[in-house]
Amino acid sequence: QVHLVESGGGLVQPGASLRLSCSVSGETASRFGMAWFRQAPGEERAFVAAIHYTGSGTAYADSVKGRFTISKDNVRKTGYLQMNSLKPEDTGVYYCATGSPILSNMRPAAAYGTWGQGTQVTVSS
Repeated sequence: QVHLVESGGGLVQPGASLRLSCSVSGETASRFGMAWFRQAPGEERAFVAAIHYTGSGTAYADSVKGRFTISKDNVRKTGYLQMNSLKPEDTGVYYCATGSPILSNMRPAAAYGTWGQGTQVTVSS
């Protein structure tokens, strides 16, 4: 059984940076695709970023493009979301998820079978 644990969330001011990590444990393939989603209060969970299991492709929500970078380390079985120039609207609970969708199908939540418990990110002055 695969288990995901996110870390790195916190309270920061607008313009600051944070790096979220997602540790993958349990029986899993040596290569894994990963996505990050976030859920703001009163809103549905929304796609943020994804990286293909081969590492050859990434996808980003328009609202984070150019500010966020997704990456993963297959040896350490850890995924990352580097978040720069944070804005108040980036506030929410961030969830990582693993799966192996094709490149053209990395955005839907249904493409991922295993999810972490979430980590809170709050951007406020």
